[in-house]
Amino acid sequence: MTEELLSEQEVVRRVDDVTGALERLSADLEQGEELPVVLQRLCRQVVRAVPDTDMASITLLDDGSPYTATSTGEAALRIDQAQYEADEGPCLEAARTGRIQRVKVGEAARRWPAFTAAAGDDAVTSYLSAPLFIERQYHGSLNLYGTDGDGFDSLDAALLELYTTAAEAALRSARSSQHALATVEELRTALTSRAVIDQAKGILMVLYRISADEAFARLVKQSQDTNVKLRDVAERFVADAVSSPR
Repeated sequence: MTEELLSEQEVVRRVDDVTGALERLSADLEQGEELPVVLQRLCRQVVRAVPDTDMASITLLDDGSPYTATSTGEAALRIDQAQYEADEGPCLEAARTGRIQRVKVGEAARRWPAFTAAAGDDAVTSYLSAPLFIERQYHGSLNLYGTDGDGFDSLDAALLELYTTAAEAALRSARSSQHALATVEELRTALTSRAVIDQAKGILMVLYRISADEAFARLVKQSQDTNVKLRDVAERFVADAVSSPR
């Protein structure tokens, strides 16, 4: 879209589109979906949220090496790959500098000639990439590609920045909740394991009149000899002891 003055109604409509996309993203997060699935939805929703977008993708950096986590199609994936092979382009610039990139194809050719040469005949006329940072493992850029001759305007850039900023906050919150739940589950498992091992030790101490250390050593030896986890050895021993006739 050109830089002509937009009507107030058009601006409101476009902001509403972004708000609606964010609401759908929040609903997905509340359902507890895995992050790769949520990123896929985020990528598809942004095409509707920023109307001048024809294709979108999400680039993530793994120890500095870029890869496409998700995209709306093969064409977007090819454009991303051309940037990775050339080690330059708007998505890498946004991911590495933390600054939004809004360029038309002519400017892109001047700034990143190796990328545009590698991109070949892909009919993209404008690029818009915003940095995306969820956590150290998940950071990169959200990339929009347009095929309209007018390219992305300043409102498109502002809407994408609004979308990614709000999406980052929601995704971080969801990740924190997932980590907290995982930690609680790990603690619960650890406590359960400790309890059953203590039960097995107690039974051994009574049966054989041995110390706690000796009882634990017997359980460890049984675990090593049978290549069975210590908790499982203890559970079996307790179950056998309880079921044995008195």
